[in-house]
Amino acid sequence: MIFLTANILVVDDEQAIADLVELYLKNEDYRVFKFYNGQDALSCIADEKLDLAILDVMLPDEDGFAICQRIREKHNFPVIMLTAKDEEIDKITGLTLGADDYITKPFRPLELIARVKAQLRRFTKYNSAESSHEENVIMFSGLVLNKDQHECALNEKPLSLTPTEFSILWVLAFNKGRVVSSEELFREVWGDKYFSNSNNTVMVHIRHLREKMHDSAEHPKYIKTVWGVGYKIEK
Repeated sequence: MIFLTANILVVDDEQAIADLVELYLKNEDYRVFKFYNGQDALSCIADEKLDLAILDVMLPDEDGFAICQRIREKHNFPVIMLTAKDEEIDKITGLTLGADDYITKPFRPLELIARVKAQLRRFTKYNSAESSHEENVIMFSGLVLNKDQHECALNEKPLSLTPTEFSILWVLAFNKGRVVSSEELFREVWGDKYFSNSNNTVMVHIRHLREKMHDSAEHPKYIKTVWGVGYKIEK
């Protein structure tokens, strides 16, 4: 699957910011659904087929966290959160609720566009069927990852994973038996430069993955933390 274009939801109650984001996205030939409040955005999510959402945290009615949570009930397309405060708790909250990335205001529009493209590339990559079926299925210890269908099951029970969570689990499973450093994992999954706070982003997603898999950080069956190095899944 290749995105010739993409349907992108933009929700921000600051009209100037929403309009600017819309302008830059349309310059990239994306189709934009722009709203200044949460209720209109929720109606759009129910009615339209979306490929990515950009959500402001602070809205006059439903906040961005609530919208993200509603999206994750039915959809796995990427979600980028916009936060006006450079506070770690906002970022962790968004990631925990299923967001794939976040960007702090004020931001450079071109940086946001780069993040959008990276998310769409990853979503396309892990939903494509360009390579053989065998190469796109990993099975071990009750865990089944199907990259063609973007589906994951554990002990025959489906796991609802975001594109980022699926990407992390795929990279770890593909490198089964080898420690994958946090830096390598971030570069592979996010396609971005690794900074000091990038490790927190990785940690939050790993924690969320473990919760969904009912895995334990202290006594892991699947994802093992190698302190000071990274993460691994044993063979």
